[in-house]
This record gives sequence, structure tokens and C-alpha cells, in this order.
Amino acid sequence: MTTIYVIHGWTYTVEPWQRTIKELREKGIQIKMLNVPGLTTPSNKVWTIEDYVKWAERNIPDGAIALGHSNGGRILLNLLSEKPGKIKHLILVDSAGIYEENRKRDLSRKVSKTFAPLKNVKLFRKVYHKLLGASDYDRAPENMKKTLSNMLESDKNLDVRKVTTPTTILWGKKDTITPPRQAEKLHELLPESELNFYANWGHAPYISDPAGFARAIAKAVKSKSSVDPGRSLAGRNKGVV
Repeated sequence: MTTIYVIHGWTYTVEPWQRTIKELREKGIQIKMLNVPGLTTPSNKVWTIEDYVKWAERNIPDGAIALGHSNGGRILLNLLSEKPGKIKHLILVDSAGIYEENRKRDLSRKVSKTFAPLKNVKLFRKVYHKLLGASDYDRAPENMKKTLSNMLESDKNLDVRKVTTPTTILWGKKDTITPPRQAEKLHELLPESELNFYANWGHAPYISDPAGFARAIAKAVKSKSSVDPGRSLAGRNKGVV
């Protein structure tokens, strides 16, 4: 049975993944979910991208297949920019890691300064973070708020071009968290990548389309395993499903 090591995104439970995991098991694919410290594994420390890279390196065997969703993709991209030969096949799903000058972040700084006297009012904080699309931030304990900030800042220093690992990029056309233009950028920068868009997916296909998500993963695994060892495992292909 093929095993895929998965690093999930910024979530506090992996329960929504269970349907996709079940579908994949029926297709002969075993999922090894790596519970991210501070998210689905308790941790009181403030994590940096370097900390997460070391953690991922310890928990993923050499020559494995690894999948990263959202922040999990960011962690894997940073790992493979340092050690591109660590794994044999990378699957990115609506991945973070592309740095953009974020207007919401600029707005956040301005709003924070203007409304500083109200920062301890619970109702205001909830409305404020909802306005800025920062519900993950609002839910996070203090150490993970700082960790999230570290993750966003780390994208400035990530050189995706160093990742030469054969890569399959799976992306939702309706994703508003990591929008499709970021998938295009990743595909442009990753020398050994294939990009597939899915018209009805948002940011979390394991919730909106678990069966379709499982099929897409299985197809990616099968297509790479059927390539001759002496050939490139990924091309410059792009498609919409």
C-alpha cells in the first residue's frame, strides 16, 4: 500500500479529513497524518519556520511522498528548498508560501493604530478580525498568533526556485484564501511541476469535495509512479478539471 505523509493546514482538528482518508484507503493509499505542533498537537512555544522544517524532516522518511495543504505546503516548500532530494514526490494543495504585499495586512496596521483603545473589547476584536479575514488569528492562543505572524513573514525569504522535487499542484478555482494566481506563480517557479485546477473546489477540498479530492490525489500518485525512473517525474503541464 502506498503511503502519503500529510502536513495539514492551519486547523485545530483533522476530523474533516477522515472522509478523504477513507476514500484513499479504499484505493490502496494510506495516509500518515502529521499532527502539527501548536495546532493539532499541544505546544506552548512560539514556532518559527525553521522549527517546523526540522520537525518535518524528522517525521518524514527519505524517499517518501508528502502532501502539504495550505500552511503545510509552506512547511514542505521550505524543507525542500534546503533538501530537494528529501522526498520523491511533493503534492501541494492550495499551498501557502507565495509572498504578496498584503493590503489586508496594511489595513490591519492602520486599523490597529486607530482603534488601539478598543483592543481589549472582546466583541470589537471578533468583528475586527472577521473584517480582515483573520478568523484563524482570532481563534489562536497567544503563542500561535506569534507563530502565524512568523509563518507569514517567512514567505519573504522562501526561494521556491530551489525546490527541484517533482511536484503536483492541486488547486481550487474558488479558493479565496490562497487564490489561483498563487498556484500559477508556484507552477512558474517550480521547475518540475504539474498544475491542475478544480473548478468547484475552494480552499479546503477535503471538506467541500472529499471524494473528488481523494480521486485527484490517487491520480497524482498513479501518474508519477508510472513514469520511468530515468525520466522527469513532473512536466510543465497545466489543466482544469
